[in-house]
Amino acid sequence: MKNSTPNLNQLSLLLAVAFIAPIMAPVALAQLPNYEQVFEPVPELVRSVSNSAAPSDAIILFDGSNMDAWENSIDGSPVEWDIEGNAVTVNGTGTIKSKHTFGDIQLHLEWRVTDVIQGQSQSRGNSGIFLHSLFEIQILDSWENPTYVNGQAASVYLQYPPLVNVAKKPGEWQSYDIFFTAPIYLDSGTLDTPAYVTIIHNGILVQNHVKILGSTFTPGPEYNPICTPYSFKEKQACDGNMPLLLQDHGQVVSYRNIWLRKI
Repeated sequence: MKNSTPNLNQLSLLLAVAFIAPIMAPVALAQLPNYEQVFEPVPELVRSVSNSAAPSDAIILFDGSNMDAWENSIDGSPVEWDIEGNAVTVNGTGTIKSKHTFGDIQLHLEWRVTDVIQGQSQSRGNSGIFLHSLFEIQILDSWENPTYVNGQAASVYLQYPPLVNVAKKPGEWQSYDIFFTAPIYLDSGTLDTPAYVTIIHNGILVQNHVKILGSTFTPGPEYNPICTPYSFKEKQACDGNMPLLLQDHGQVVSYRNIWLRKI
């Protein structure tokens, strides 16, 4: 019988593999305790498909006619974004929130960045959807526009880059179908279950039931039953249903066909 004790060279190889493997694994990109901007590996480029009409049981948040389901997130005033055709466009008047609050949802929306290309990286077609008022799903012009990958379109901002890049050219409509499970807190205020999200971008799965690490706009990701949601002035209870937010990042982004289903 051969001696099964590894020699020094074998031990060195095993240690090297053990050190390198966690760095290479895609899951490592999800573990960002200090909100680092990650630039590689760059998601593969994939091209894809269509948009979706609202099902019969959907709650319509925007059908092209008015913004009655939304209000300014700071003071609750009427939305002043520009409506033209069947789309509404960010115009610098502030982030907006849904008037109703939601927990677990299936959300559909379509978005378009301007075809007038100005700026680069995060200064090109930047907006976002805040699930539960806390967790940003990034909107960005990610067509031939390098940036940190956990900040490109369809990322859970600064937490998870998309599995692939399915961004369309500026000026073309794109779609998100988002399946969100809200966090659950115990009566004591302790987090029982974190939030999870699945995202389909232009018909392609780009986030597969990932655990949201916490709020995406604070110095570090955190869960707290009492919090100050993104763009809000005051703290409030954050352990129940919360509004959706559409971000005004000062750049030209349009939305249309926004609906959701409670799940």
